[in-house]
Amino acid sequence: MSGIKTQVVVPGPVIIGAGLAGLSCAIELAPAPCLVVAAGRIGTGTSTGWAQGGMAAAIGPDDSPELHATDTIAAGAGLCEESVVRRITAAAPSAIDWLATLGARWDRDQDGGLKRGLEGAHSRRRIVHASGDDTGAELLRATAEAARELASISIWERVHARRLVTSRGRVVGVDVDTAEGTIRLLCSAVVLATGGIGGLFTHTTNPLTSYGQGMAMAYRAGAVLRDVELVQFHPTALNLDVDPLPLVSEAVRGEGAILVNELGERVLDNPLLARDVVARAEWTQLQAGHSIYLDVRDAPGARFAEIFPSIHAKACAAGLNPVTDLLPVTPAAHYHMGGVLVDRRGQSTVPGLFAIGEVASTGLHGANRLASNSLLEAVVCGRATAQYLRTIPLGSATGRTVGDRVFDESGSPDVDPRLTQIRQIVTARAGLLRNASGLLKALEELRPYLDHDAGLIGYLLVSGALERTESRGAHTRTDFPTTADPRHTVVSATLLKGRAA
Repeated sequence: MSGIKTQVVVPGPVIIGAGLAGLSCAIELAPAPCLVVAAGRIGTGTSTGWAQGGMAAAIGPDDSPELHATDTIAAGAGLCEESVVRRITAAAPSAIDWLATLGARWDRDQDGGLKRGLEGAHSRRRIVHASGDDTGAELLRATAEAARELASISIWERVHARRLVTSRGRVVGVDVDTAEGTIRLLCSAVVLATGGIGGLFTHTTNPLTSYGQGMAMAYRAGAVLRDVELVQFHPTALNLDVDPLPLVSEAVRGEGAILVNELGERVLDNPLLARDVVARAEWTQLQAGHSIYLDVRDAPGARFAEIFPSIHAKACAAGLNPVTDLLPVTPAAHYHMGGVLVDRRGQSTVPGLFAIGEVASTGLHGANRLASNSLLEAVVCGRATAQYLRTIPLGSATGRTVGDRVFDESGSPDVDPRLTQIRQIVTARAGLLRNASGLLKALEELRPYLDHDAGLIGYLLVSGALERTESRGAHTRTDFPTTADPRHTVVSATLLKGRAA
């Protein structure tokens, strides 16, 4: 990394990441000032914009936050924190309303009520959508536009956060790389909203730039990480020769689609079981030499293009007509339940460092995230962290900002051969099914890459998978197929002291 070109004092927190969590935090902070740094242009390039499913909220007459919490805890396979689950599910209806006040255009029925969809492991129709299967993109549009209108929010675009700055055990800033050089941002607090780690795998539905950079920064600054090994594989990614793979929302199965092999045999009698159950059933078929398909021809059938326009367009672009053709699917790395250990305020174990969204381990998801709880967590926890930050001294006077900036493109980066090698190792040794032999080999193979963010997080993931000598939720050990007593795995900087850059 080049030397520090300049230092900028930020009047308030720096929020790293401009997805739904980061923008919700920035908006809720107003009128207190903050700086949002985005790797690309705001409103693009985040996992939020790729989210199809929707947001879970108990708003129906037959539903309640208690039922939503019960479903969440059941899916989480013994590792959810009940108080966290109940707090977040109780806040879901107000999160829907808050987003509507920002301009989010939720899908509504003829009477003006919110449409409610069904997804796997939910006992009620409670999935609220926007623009059909483009919910994430619509929420990102609404929050990005709201953030741009607030004078308290400065936005720096095309900025890459590289290292947290600490002093006397506290995070006091962050070094960011730009086309003009490295800038040190000094601030009262840093909020990580950097997303997940799906880019560590060769089959993923995430942006390839999501491979754990935020977690790596937090770890190197001394923060405790929790349950790094818990990665959810979505059962229905379109099985095409592209990287990353297009997602086919679980909501498609909620509308009646079924999973079959090439012989027309059902993979599961109930395709709306929890994601880990469906993904493992598919994997069993794949290992036996079968192919897996999503059959939407009978249901939703001719309604498919109307209900799921984005997925329909992606299928057609690949030469598939969902009304007449089976859609080839495969499990793909989709969501990370582990992350930076935080409390209900989003505070990590290092003073001055907060984490929200997928990069955080809040206790909501346990060992297997319930569908459509991710956008919910992003909004509720982003706002909660902002509400706490407003109660503590944050530096300069309310309303001051450092101004917006859009840095030049730094040029198209070459393919990173080290990242390619790391992805191959993690996929081969720590994918959907794991065992001690493969995991031990992965530790040795990843050791030369500990100075790389992806290599570091891959190593910590494999270490956690070795430590978790059981199968639970999205984590399956073929050599430990049963479930043991529920416990979390945690890792601090002492694990690799002297070995990680």
